[in-house]
This record gives sequence, C-alpha cells and structure tokens, in this order.
Amino acid sequence: MPDNTMPYDALLIVSFGGPEHPDHVLPFLENVLRGRNVPRERMLAVAEHYQHFGGVSPINAQNRALIDALREDLPKLGINLPIYWGNRNWRPLLPDTLAEMKAAGIRRALAYFTSALSSYSGCRQYRENIAAAQAVVGDDAPRVDKVRVFYNHPGFIEAMADRVREALDRVPAERRAAAKVVFTAHSIPNSMAANCKYEEQLRESSRLVTEAVGRIDFTVAYQSRSGPPTQPWLEPDIGDVVKQFAAEGVKDVVVVPIGFVSDHMEVIYDLDHEAQHIADEAGIRL
Repeated sequence: MPDNTMPYDALLIVSFGGPEHPDHVLPFLENVLRGRNVPRERMLAVAEHYQHFGGVSPINAQNRALIDALREDLPKLGINLPIYWGNRNWRPLLPDTLAEMKAAGIRRALAYFTSALSSYSGCRQYRENIAAAQAVVGDDAPRVDKVRVFYNHPGFIEAMADRVREALDRVPAERRAAAKVVFTAHSIPNSMAANCKYEEQLRESSRLVTEAVGRIDFTVAYQSRSGPPTQPWLEPDIGDVVKQFAAEGVKDVVVVPIGFVSDHMEVIYDLDHEAQHIADEAGIRL
C-alpha cells in the first residue's frame, strides 16, 4: 500500500510539450501521433502550421516562465521544494525527468497538470504517461500524486477574469457593452466527452469568469477539432461562432482560451490565424 504519510519532497509540472526549433517539428508530431492512424499527409499539413510561426510552440517558454514564478513565490508561502518539469511529447520528457528526480533522491512528488479540465487526454492520459515513465525508471521511481483539476479554483478564475477585463478594455467604450465574450477549449470526441465532466467544467469555468467581470452572457465554443469527419466532436467550432456573430451584426468579440494555462500551437493557429482571418473578412474586431 502507498505510504500516504510520506511527505512531499518535490513539485512536478506536467505538460504537453512543443517544438522549439523548426527541425523539432516533425519528430514532435511523430511523438504526438504515435499509435494513431493519421495519414502522413495530414501530419505534414499540421507541420506547416508550426512552420508558419517559425517552428516554435510557445508552450515550453510559458512553462519555464511559470516555473520561474513558482520558484519566486512559493518560498514566500513557506513552500521550499524543488520544482521539476516533464512533458508528454517533447523535451523534457517525463521518463527523463523522473530519472533525474530518482537520482536526486526524490521519493514523492505533487504534480500539477497544465490542462484545466477533466478528460482522457487532459488528465487520465497524463496519469498513464507518469505510470509508463515510472516503469521505465524502475525501482525507487518517485511516487507522483496529482493536485485536483483547477477549472473552478479561485486563483485560476481570478487570473482569467483579469485577462478578460484587459481584453474588454481594448474595445471602444461605446461598443463595450455589446461585445461578445466567447470561451473556447480544445474540442474532443463526443464519445470521450460522454465519459468525463469536460463540458460541465468548461461551462462552470466560463460562468465563474463571466460573473467575476460583471457580465451576464457568454458563449462556449471549441477549436482544434481533428479525427475523421465521420466522428462527431464537440461543437460549435469557433469559426462558425464568429460567422454567426457577423450575421448578427456583432462588431467586437473577446475570445478566451480557458482550457489551458499555457498556449500551444493549436491554440495559436486556430485562434490567432484561422479565427482571426474569418473575423477580418467579416469586419469583426477579435
């Protein structure tokens, strides 16, 4: 039986990972798609999305910034633990990180996953990744416990509300009340959504942030759909929502990607490129 009295002697940030050089893009995508029946043509098309932004995903740099902030702030709260970082799909990879932790004598770590919502890919798969890494490391691999999902944590809601206020402040004052606020998250297959609380938690996060900024109405949309066209995924797509707003005469839309604490390339491409293009054509300020 696990020894629940054993103190935590490290913190572990667990994330998706992303390429940091154009040459990393294809190996990274091969890691992401390993074991999935995705045509190579599709993988190469997605690789072009990364190359459109110089072959660099922002997620690793943002995770480093998060860790730097934790190293500065946690000691002020009396928490003096080393912080490690391991990714699912790109360096630093979880098996390498757990091996480093084992060599340092770490026995039990508390893990924070950078995805805010419960789903297979955003939670349980990370648990499986950690278990697989522990198997690779072998005897005396650190035990890893996970903090609860934080979709409704006051600190998360406060931070997201601050970002929404900043975005609304950029809307001309005379149009601000009419601006639409859309919360987005990565779409997942309907079959996956039926077995978790992803949609429920997304709506609750969105409601709490909306209340915190003193508004009433909000819209929920999704992005980054993949998989075969015959497989139903959560909808509506953010692009379709922007088109509908345009048909209604909406002039300003604030888009809030609330599913993660760190942007990755799918968020950047689907919102800052694809959705922005649709908005520009429709004359909407996004």
